[in-house]
Amino acid sequence: MEESLVAHARELLDANRYLTLGTVSPGGQPWTTPVYFSWGPDWEFYWMSTIDARHSQNLAARPAVSVTVFDSTVPAYQGRAVYAVGEAREVPPDALDGVLASYPGPPSRGGGAVSPDEVTGDAPWRMYQAAAAELWVLCPREPRQGCPLHDIAQDHRAQVF
Repeated sequence: MEESLVAHARELLDANRYLTLGTVSPGGQPWTTPVYFSWGPDWEFYWMSTIDARHSQNLAARPAVSVTVFDSTVPAYQGRAVYAVGEAREVPPDALDGVLASYPGPPSRGGGAVSPDEVTGDAPWRMYQAAAAELWVLCPREPRQGCPLHDIAQDHRAQVF
């Protein structure tokens, strides 16, 4: 595992607030949606959604997900992104304390604290977790220059794990 790519991925995840979540309906139709997220050290992604959101319903039937975190603040042709695939699930009530202690991440990311009562029982919200099985980054490079790791002068992804 290239440590500079790991550091780059962690920096991007720390700096951004939203991920694009890709799910698939029971009938095979793709669906993407932005969600505010937090992430954990073992490459888990966390978000809150309503039970009746289309992506939540899709996850109940098919747990496979794709995730993209893209830094839209950088200039054109200087893309910075993290891509992952894995499986998602609703966080069970007995695991919420550990997740909610760190959600929504550091104060610099905004958001507010969430209590277990807001994501259990009759509440319309649930906390979800996606565990990345594979993760890539868009290799960092200057526009129209080769990436220093691979000497490729076009956008390309490098697998972190």
